[in-house]
Amino acid sequence: MTEHVSASRRRSHQEDLKFHNEHDPHRQASGLSNIILGGQDGLVNVLGVILGVAAATSDARIVLVAGLAATFAESVSMGAVAYTSHLADVDFYESERDREYRHIAEVPRLEKEEIRQIYKEKGFEGDLLNRIVNTITTDQDVWVAVMLAEEHQLAPVFRAQALKNALVVGVSAIVGSLIPLLPFSILPVVTSMWVSVLITAFVLFGVGFYKAKKTVGRPGKSGLEMALIGTLSALAGYIVGVLLQVPGG
Repeated sequence: MTEHVSASRRRSHQEDLKFHNEHDPHRQASGLSNIILGGQDGLVNVLGVILGVAAATSDARIVLVAGLAATFAESVSMGAVAYTSHLADVDFYESERDREYRHIAEVPRLEKEEIRQIYKEKGFEGDLLNRIVNTITTDQDVWVAVMLAEEHQLAPVFRAQALKNALVVGVSAIVGSLIPLLPFSILPVVTSMWVSVLITAFVLFGVGFYKAKKTVGRPGKSGLEMALIGTLSALAGYIVGVLLQVPGG
């Protein structure tokens, strides 16, 4: 009977852990950030490219070729940046972790006093403070983890996540990039330009709105800010295209 209850508790704990990992708002926010990073960058950059090309020439094929070239160059570039920046974060975290291990080995009294000050500032004192300090500093791994989190404000970063981040950012960039290109495959160039701007503004507003709903902030304000910033940035490409317009194009 006891074994059955124990097994049930273990299963319940495993289910709770699985649910937490799948619905952890911190993980969701991190994934959402990568999707927005790739999608927004693809939307804005490719819209800027095709507006510039469309303003310089009325040939829809040239616009599409330029847009597709920018799409895949953008996605590969963004994925690579996400990959290398994540590895840089990993290297920094590991170097700080190694440094804390050296400090614990070389100046343990000083490091122990730092732990004491950290928890004293949190309001702990007396015997409770002593027990907390002693509990933390009896295990070097726990000690280092606390120092990284509390003193350096660093969370663990894992190398295995680098490839996943790169793929999410890269695919998001492709999807975002294709959105402003769609009108040019079915509509005249001049019409497509303004339809693309409107679609992009609408999508950016929706992304900003959703981001604020999932994290913090005012959805309407966040959506409007993202739409304005994105479309104004892309219109810079249109201005360049107008200035460099091909005669008779």
